[in-house]
Amino acid sequence: MRKPVVALAPSRNAEGENPSQEREVMYTAVGGARVEIRMWADPASVEDQAMRQLRNVANLPWVHGVAVMPDVHYGKGATVGSVIAMRDAVSPAAVGVDIGCGMSAVRTSLTAADLPEDLGKLRRRIESAVPVGFSLHKTPVNPAKVHGVGGWEQFWSAFGELHEGVQGLHSRAARQIGSLGGGNHFIEVCLEQGGADEGRVWLMLHSGSRNIGKELAERHMAVARKLPHNRDLPDPDLAVFVADTPEMTAYRRDLFWAQDYAARNRATMVALVKLAVSEVLPGTTFDDAISCHHNYVAEERYEGADLLVTRKGAIRAGSGDLGIIPGSMGTGSYIVRGLGNTASFESASHGAGRRMSRTKARKTFTAEDLAAQTAGVECRKDAGVVDEIPAAYKDIDSVLRAQTDLVEVVAHLKQVVCVKG
Repeated sequence: MRKPVVALAPSRNAEGENPSQEREVMYTAVGGARVEIRMWADPASVEDQAMRQLRNVANLPWVHGVAVMPDVHYGKGATVGSVIAMRDAVSPAAVGVDIGCGMSAVRTSLTAADLPEDLGKLRRRIESAVPVGFSLHKTPVNPAKVHGVGGWEQFWSAFGELHEGVQGLHSRAARQIGSLGGGNHFIEVCLEQGGADEGRVWLMLHSGSRNIGKELAERHMAVARKLPHNRDLPDPDLAVFVADTPEMTAYRRDLFWAQDYAARNRATMVALVKLAVSEVLPGTTFDDAISCHHNYVAEERYEGADLLVTRKGAIRAGSGDLGIIPGSMGTGSYIVRGLGNTASFESASHGAGRRMSRTKARKTFTAEDLAAQTAGVECRKDAGVVDEIPAAYKDIDSVLRAQTDLVEVVAHLKQVVCVKG
């Protein structure tokens, strides 16, 4: 049964203390499964494949609750744009293969008037500083360049404890720290839209745990599928690890290491992009970075239960949490502040979300269409990135309007430079 729900839900303060007030929230409750599916998206607009995935997840015996973000779309095992809270269990497919994928954004001292007339020079300088696509650094980036991030020796010493299948990848993983990747990963130079800081320049990037995260995820997914308790699942990609088992212990160890790798990768890229910008525009200063994962697991407590909360294509939006919700390579992005809505397990969307598969986008659009839809943006406009065309994504402003009870907008940004792999 589908029904719109208007409820009074507790919201937490920035320190995560017990709720002291209530906030009106709106979502659509979808029944017919073991637990209710709370949707910040119109169920009628979600593709059938994704709805089947959501029902499959909601029927798992370990699931405490499911929240669905307005950017929801079909994914492997679990939908992208879903938040799954489990008791004593976690599904690797509900995290995704790019463990720890997320966003970082930095406000600079620059304004639009400070930018060079030829933005191509700035783009090329960024591309020379940060490897894109399958490329990686010839030698690992010196950690001394990454201010404010320590513990590198301890971090790398833990590599030897990871899954035996990745032990030959240490050199590659070390040289991929500070590299972008391809697909929907990007580095952007953006201008703030409206308000007192109209025209202020921001740097923004999106990336994750690169090849090492994928290798770890796929190995653990293969282990999970063979476990006896997963034998009768409606989708083998929903296989879970359960608490107090060697398999769960091994996965959590590798998962949290990969999440740390992703955060360090983004921090390293931020440092490299800042250096690149400073070379083109000397004297630029930078605020502290805003950073958030959107493919990850966290230990959190809701509704009186200690839960493992998996956000796959969703950010944490606790009260006061700053987050980033990007659009596509030709549309705007938003810096947001969480409202601490516990009905969504204090979560919000991670972006606009795809409305069209990459294959369909490549069949539907041309490089000329891409050039038209990215007019005014210094970026690749060739057939190799047509699957990232803005029309393949949902409207970011509609996605924001669907979650006004989850986040509030802090800044609206529009890119003028976009680097893609």
